Parts: sequence; structure tokens; C-alpha cells
Amino acid sequence: MIRFQMKKWAQTEVKSGDLSQRLVTISEPASAVSEAYRTLRTNLLYTQVDAPSKVIVVTSHGSAEGKSTVCANLGVVLAQAGKNTLLVDCDLRKPSLHKVFGLRNVRGMVDVLAGRHDLRENWQEVCQEPLPDLSVLAVGTLPPNPAELLLSRSFSEFLADVRQEFDYVLVDSPPVGFVSDAAIIAAQADGVLLALDAQRTRKERVRRAVHSLRSKRVNVLGTIMNNVEGSENGYYLDTRYTGEG
Repeated sequence: MIRFQMKKWAQTEVKSGDLSQRLVTISEPASAVSEAYRTLRTNLLYTQVDAPSKVIVVTSHGSAEGKSTVCANLGVVLAQAGKNTLLVDCDLRKPSLHKVFGLRNVRGMVDVLAGRHDLRENWQEVCQEPLPDLSVLAVGTLPPNPAELLLSRSFSEFLADVRQEFDYVLVDSPPVGFVSDAAIIAAQADGVLLALDAQRTRKERVRRAVHSLRSKRVNVLGTIMNNVEGSENGYYLDTRYTGEG
């Protein structure tokens, strides 16, 4: 079980070049928060050598707990390590991953699943590449039936395809406490990381979220805690890998 805590950073949409300030791993690569992301990357790369988790869902119990920001920054540090990484926005009700990178949401995964674009033949038309070794697949056209689309054979085949093409696939899903989408996605992934807000998320909600996922035999890799109050020197950082799950 990975437990990962980091000091709160500014979650504004102020641009730094083409990338938003929510990408602390780019705007502040020497910060304690960026180092914490690199520690999490090390845990994923080296503590699961025998059975690596390639397709990882990043979710939360509720809204505004930082899951999309976590997913994006983890993708950045994996790409910086030379891992061919795909970020997939599967929040088909309220997509935001494209906003973190300042990208367009003209077409994306929904258009692929609906047969409007072939991912293999029209890769450059569907995916966007903000950084070397990092591809982002936005949602695209919002569907009227998100859960049904995620339960489709097309989605299962999509995950099977990208699993073969990329070293890591990080999936930004809706909150697990609101809709069934997260559990549907997680059941087809190798594991789940649960993002928490240290100041807002109640322990009981965390327990319910973990219990809900594990009851569906989902592999909960661990929790990522953000918005942690700083210590006297301005930072509070604690990364641990307990070897569970």
C-alpha cells in the first residue's frame, strides 16, 4: 500500500508557457511536492517488479480532491523517466484533464469508442502530446450514457490495445462516491490510486471508498494525500510503501 502526502500547491489556471501551474512537476521541479511525485514513481517502478501495474486508475471519493492534478503530475514524472505514458480522461461527465495541460477537448476517447476515429490509424488526430513520451487522450464528445459506454466491449478492447502500446496508462476517472463509473473502470485496470484532500476528506468516506472498491475485487494500490498542512520549515512530506495490496 502506497501512502503519499504532499503540501498544497496553487491550483490555479494561470499559464506558464503552454502548461498550467497545476503541473508542479514542470513549474517547480526542485520542490518537495515534485520530489514526492518522483518517490511515488519509484514505488510504482521498483516495488512491483514481479507483477507491475501498467493500467492505473486515479480517483477520489468526492469532487475537488485533486485527482486530475495527481494523475497529470504522475504522468509527467513517468514520462521524464523515459516511460512511454498515456493519460486517459475517463471522467465522461465532467472532464478536466485537458484543462490541466491547456489542451483542446475537440475529439477523444468517446469518439474512438463510438467508431468515429480509429486510434491506430488516426493517432495524431485523437491524441495530443504535450511532452516527450507523454500522450493525452481527452474525452471528446460528451456521451449521453457514460456507464453504458464504459461497460461496452469497445472500452475493454481499447484498454487491451493501449496496454500493449504503452509502458503505463493512467486513467482519470470520476469520483467513486458519486457514480458507478469509477468501479467499472477500476475492475478492468491493474490497480487504483485514491486521491484525498487532507483538510476536507473525512476518514469514514475514505473507508467507504476503499471498501466499495475492494468489494468489487479492485486492487487498491494506495492513497495519495494532498493539501497537507506544512511543518515549521514550510513543508510536510511523508512517502511510505507498506507492501500491502
